[in-house]
Amino acid sequence: MGSRIEKHLSRLAMPRTWKIKRKDKKWVTRPLPGPHPFKLGLPINLLIRNILKYTRTAKETRYILNNQEIFVDHVRRKNHRFIVGLMDVISMPKIKENFRILFDKKGKIIAFPIDNKESKIKPCKVKGKKVLKKGKIQLNLFDGKNIILSKEKSISVGDTVLIELPSQKIKDSFKLDKKAFIYLTGGKHIGETGTVEDIKDNLIIYKRGKKKFETLKKYAFVIGKEKPSIKLPE
Repeated sequence: MGSRIEKHLSRLAMPRTWKIKRKDKKWVTRPLPGPHPFKLGLPINLLIRNILKYTRTAKETRYILNNQEIFVDHVRRKNHRFIVGLMDVISMPKIKENFRILFDKKGKIIAFPIDNKESKIKPCKVKGKKVLKKGKIQLNLFDGKNIILSKEKSISVGDTVLIELPSQKIKDSFKLDKKAFIYLTGGKHIGETGTVEDIKDNLIIYKRGKKKFETLKKYAFVIGKEKPSIKLPE
């Protein structure tokens, strides 16, 4: 029983962001500890089986992972419990398909189809920043990646860097400031986008269309300057 609890999660205990029926079988795959919290990600088994519906069982998923080559941010993954999460790029070169992990307007995790060019970029929110020896700067990103800069750049915690995959070279950076284009990762407007109008302490006022809304600063994920740097669902 201990093994089942370790490798499985009760459906009733699933995060509400998982787009999976709660009143079906009792257990679902528990993701391994990884770069994303449970709320912002899910095990690759559930992505392939329940979201993309490419398989019907965990056994079939494991077969695909071992034989068909599935990449997360251009790194091959074989463990069916590996957690994939927000903004991750899922690539299946043998069938020429790519997806980006996003939220739908109900706050559920989805796999949004993208083209090959789009699969080579990823926006990453900066969660930490520290000075290393010889004046080098380390950026700690929201998905567990770390980038070392040879010199100081005007990138702060809360900003976003747009990186190339798999090199992790920074292509651009976006400040969390007025006119920033943001993607909401929590709250009642999760999955929505807008342009920042003002920032007051921990609150952000943003505009979507002609209407203005408020959200917590921690939910704002900058994905561009006035317009998105990545393709999004309509």
